[in-house]
Amino acid sequence: MNIKRIQSAFLMISISLVLAFFSSCSATKKVTENNSAYLFVYFTGNAKTEEAIRFAISKDGYNYYALNDNKAVIASEAISTTGGVRDPHILRAADGKTFYMTVTDLQTANGWDNQAMVLLKSTDLVNWTSSKVDISKVFAGFKDVTRVWAPQTIYDAKAKKYMVYFSMLQPGGKDIIYYSYANKDFTALETVPKQLFFSPVKGSCIDADIIEKDGKFYLFSKTEDTADKGIKVAISDKLTSGYVLKDEYVDQTNESVEGSGVFKLNNSDTYILMYDMYRKGKYQFTSSTDLKNFKVIDENISMNFHPRHGTVLPITKSEAQRLIDTFGWFPNSEIVGAQSEAIKQNNIVVDIENKKILLPVKNGTDLKHFDPEFKVNQGASVSPVGAQDFSQKAVKYDFEMGDLGKISFDVEAVVRNNPSITGYYADPEILYSNKDNRFHLYPTSDGFHEWSGDYFKSFSSTNLVDWVDDGVLLDLKKDVSWTDVKAWAPAAAEKKINGQYRYFFYYTGDAKIGVAVSDNPQGPFTDIGKPLVATKPKGITRGQIIDPDVFTDPVSGKSYLYYGNGFMVGVELNDDMISVKENTLTFLKPDKTFREGTEVFYRKGKYYFLWSEDDTRSENYRVRYATSTSPLGDFNIPKDNLILAKDPSQGIYGTGHNSVIQIPGTDEWYIVYHRFTIPKGITMGRAAGYNREVCIDRLYFDEEGNIIAAKPTLEGIQPVKK
Repeated sequence: MNIKRIQSAFLMISISLVLAFFSSCSATKKVTENNSAYLFVYFTGNAKTEEAIRFAISKDGYNYYALNDNKAVIASEAISTTGGVRDPHILRAADGKTFYMTVTDLQTANGWDNQAMVLLKSTDLVNWTSSKVDISKVFAGFKDVTRVWAPQTIYDAKAKKYMVYFSMLQPGGKDIIYYSYANKDFTALETVPKQLFFSPVKGSCIDADIIEKDGKFYLFSKTEDTADKGIKVAISDKLTSGYVLKDEYVDQTNESVEGSGVFKLNNSDTYILMYDMYRKGKYQFTSSTDLKNFKVIDENISMNFHPRHGTVLPITKSEAQRLIDTFGWFPNSEIVGAQSEAIKQNNIVVDIENKKILLPVKNGTDLKHFDPEFKVNQGASVSPVGAQDFSQKAVKYDFEMGDLGKISFDVEAVVRNNPSITGYYADPEILYSNKDNRFHLYPTSDGFHEWSGDYFKSFSSTNLVDWVDDGVLLDLKKDVSWTDVKAWAPAAAEKKINGQYRYFFYYTGDAKIGVAVSDNPQGPFTDIGKPLVATKPKGITRGQIIDPDVFTDPVSGKSYLYYGNGFMVGVELNDDMISVKENTLTFLKPDKTFREGTEVFYRKGKYYFLWSEDDTRSENYRVRYATSTSPLGDFNIPKDNLILAKDPSQGIYGTGHNSVIQIPGTDEWYIVYHRFTIPKGITMGRAAGYNREVCIDRLYFDEEGNIIAAKPTLEGIQPVKK
């Protein structure tokens, strides 16, 4: 199958790699151009869009730049049986001009079992033909195979064939490293797989990588059993047999690792062993001259992308230039590295097609004299330097990576007050303190894998725009005895007790609701030592005990607690605010759109109940409302009760789980909510649901007291005056 050439996103200027002639690594030792650059092939993650072949380039083997905007260079759907590919390995053929690539045929959204690999072939590194090889169908003895992982290729000079080696798992067995020979056209495997490496403990082994040095073959692989996990090396005098495993681990970390890749630096006796620290989301690089002793060299490494399990191939001047001409290197938000503290780093927008960069900056930034403080990786430069005038128009910046070319971007700096606080936060609760006359914001600490945050922070402001980070107010691991996980969705109340202001912080901890108390709105708070709500109400068999909301009725002075996911209940709090009146527990009945995130407030004789619909992982997460004549009364649900939703025209998605704040002494109201992070959120799949940002926009009512649908904005609000 021919893979169409992907056109470069922009014109590269002055591309010139100064390279000399080299001796190829082919079996015939044919003399060709010297290898003086490197191609890194990799994939980026477990999402569907991430399981695809990507390319990066380096001049020195240490500093890598993504090609093609870090997007796939080959469409996975076009070459695989599953729609996804992983673990790419690339090899230069013995003739010096042909390239072979092998990948795992696997889309993990459908599970981790697979039966196929993909063989690819190219003569220019740009255009590839491919063939699917389903082991279960080709070889009868492996018809029940459940995993075919991480294929790689090496030239067997003795057999004069290309050997493909990979791990396989069969029912009831272990992951075993096998090998088979590819046919002449590199479109199929022509020999029945044989076991290549025999574990001395008969344990599982995956991710094999073989390199030859001084007539010996070094096989690196990951030992996969529970008590023995890491990368070890086995050595043999023969390619296809006799490997003896060394006892020592060669990875230089206690972190979980996989996907080792070894390559030799050009014109050097140094070898690089790199591996994927997959639980940390980063790579580690080590160096060695003997392939036995390795030293960490991470301080010398830079990448403007986050690779998963890939390999590096030395390449030539013409090959490097062809790749750059086709795919281009570019300064994306990570290579741009605008260091100014005024910039909201998560929200930098790079428009490759139109060569524009947008830098969102904080309120009060002097745009007439603003320095983005661009910092590029080693081997690159940027101009102009110093403060520039961004107040009227964009400023043109040139990004140059030495011999690899130059590109110009129009850089615009604009004040954007959304997100309201810097970083990943969600489920915002807001409170106005009469004690210090400040607004206080209490969000879920976000950006943790699968919602695994375990602490809460507080922020304060006098104008709803300029926020001060007041630090951690409650750390589950340090401050709470009954749970230390899943710190979610807080609520807070100010109450005057015996003439003194007291503050009550309600929160979710491991699907239970807790409460902590403080004399100050920013904390620190002291937990009461047990959950306030630990079990579902009688008759409730679904949903979770999460998302507390607290509301003090200005009419009666009574305070109420609301909570629930999949169900909504309300209950009156006792005067101590840390216990409930069980006989007041009421099942509330919003419409079928209710999911979670209850928010209650009072305005002009009406009680407003807001809630979130859909799932926080969904771009359609949104807010609806009802009204009532009582804090625990029946609902009046307007026909059109959707008041906050996504706006794709602005790239805003996942708007939900809100609170509402009234400016004291006025009828001025604001809605505080979270959304997917911009601009990356909509591309993150499930992870968008725990990489969220807090925003604030104006909330209006019509003459009848109906809420007018709020407009989510990028600009946010202007500073308010109390």
